[in-house]
Amino acid sequence: MKIAVIGCGYLGAVHAAAMASLGYETVGVDVDAAKVERLRRGEPPFYEPGLPELLKGGVDAGTLRFTTEVAEAAGADVVFIAVGTPQLAGSDAADLAYVDAAIASLLPHLTERSLIAGKSTVPVGTARRLAEMVAPTGASLAWNPEFLREGFAVQDTLAPDRLVYGVQRGDDASVATLDTVYASILARGTERLVMDYATAELVKVSANAFLATKISFINAMAELAETVGADVTQLADAIGLDARIGRRFLNAGLGFGGGCLPKDIRAFQARAEELGHGEALGFLREVDQINLRRRDRMAWLVERELAAVGGDRVGMLGLAFKPDSDDVRDSPALDVCRILERGGRRVTAYDPQARETAGRSMPTLDIVGSVEDAVRHADVIALGTEWQEFRDLDPERIGALTGARVVVDGRNALDAQRWSAAGFKVVGLGRPEVEAA
Repeated sequence: MKIAVIGCGYLGAVHAAAMASLGYETVGVDVDAAKVERLRRGEPPFYEPGLPELLKGGVDAGTLRFTTEVAEAAGADVVFIAVGTPQLAGSDAADLAYVDAAIASLLPHLTERSLIAGKSTVPVGTARRLAEMVAPTGASLAWNPEFLREGFAVQDTLAPDRLVYGVQRGDDASVATLDTVYASILARGTERLVMDYATAELVKVSANAFLATKISFINAMAELAETVGADVTQLADAIGLDARIGRRFLNAGLGFGGGCLPKDIRAFQARAEELGHGEALGFLREVDQINLRRRDRMAWLVERELAAVGGDRVGMLGLAFKPDSDDVRDSPALDVCRILERGGRRVTAYDPQARETAGRSMPTLDIVGSVEDAVRHADVIALGTEWQEFRDLDPERIGALTGARVVVDGRNALDAQRWSAAGFKVVGLGRPEVEAA
C-alpha cells in the first residue's frame, strides 16, 4: 500500500512518519522547499518527543520520502490531507485556502481507486463540498480527524484512543481501505466509529470546544478564588473526584494557547453563526475571553510584585504554549512578555526548546540559554510554561542568583511550600499567596 500525505507541518510530518513506521511506502508533500529538505535528512522542523527517531527510521529504511511535487502522490492508495486551517485574516472563521489548494492540485492525479482522507480541522460542511470537487475523478473522500496532543503526537497517532471515519452513506470501500491502513492499530482493540461527514467534522471541533470550556471554567473559578481567598487547586481536586467531571483539564493558570484550541473555538463559533445558530455557541466567546484575561492577570501580578520591591527586571521561565513543545503560536507566556515589555519592564526569558521559535515571534525579547541566565538579578521570577525542568529547580540555588525572592507561578506548578522555605514569596493564579518562611 502506498500512502501520500499533503502538508508536512506538525500534523502531516508526524502522520507521514507514523505511516512509514507501520511499513507503508509513504511520501510527504509540502510546498516549503526548506522544510522538505530538512525532512529528507530525517530532521523534524519542530520539536516533538519521539519524532526524530521515527522520522529518521523511515528515511533511512527508504519507506519515507518527501517532495515538493504533488505529482509524486499519484498512484497512492490513500492521500491524507494534513494542511493547516489558520484563522482567516480579519475574521474568526477558518481559512480553507490551503485545503482547497491541496484538493485542486490533486485532481489531475486521482483515479477511481484513490481515496482522499481529510485530517485537517475544518468547519462542518467542508467535506461534502470537497467530495463534490473530487467526484468527477471517480475518487472517494473520507474525513478522518486527528486528535493529537503536542508533546504526545507520536503516541496519539500510533496508539489513539479512537479512530473516526466520516464517509458517504454506503461507502463501505472507503471504510475497508481505512481499516487496512489502521489494521495494526485496530488489532489492539482501538475503538473505531463510522459516521457521516458532518458528524466526523463536528467530533473534532466539539472535542476542542469542550476542552477549552473546561479549562476556562476552572480559570473563571480562579478569578473568584483570588477575590475570596480560596485555593482553586484544592477546589479542582475536590470537584474532579466527581466521575461526571474528572480532574483532567482542571488546572487553573495562564490558560490555553497553541495552534488549535484558540483558533478552532473561534472558527466553530463563526461557522455556527453562518448556519444561523450563533446563539447556541455564544458561550465560546466568553470561554475565549476568560482565557485571554488570565494573561492580563498574570502580567498585573508581576507588575504588582515589581512595584513592591522597587524593581523592573523579570526572569520569565517558559515561552512555549505548553511543555514538550517548541510551539509559541498564541502562547500565553509570550503574551505576558509582550505586555510587560510594553509597560517598560526588562524581561529576560528562557525555554528549553522554544528559543528559536520565540525569537522569530518576538525579536525584541532577550532570550537566554539557561535558567541561571534568565533569573540572575531578576526582581521577580515568572513561570510561564510548566516544563519538568522548572518543576525540579532547587529554589535555594535559584535564590542565590536573584534580587528580591519573588516568584509568580503562572501554572501553579511549583511546590509553594518548598519555595517558601527557601525564602521566596510565591504568588499563584487562583491560590492564596505564600509568604517567605
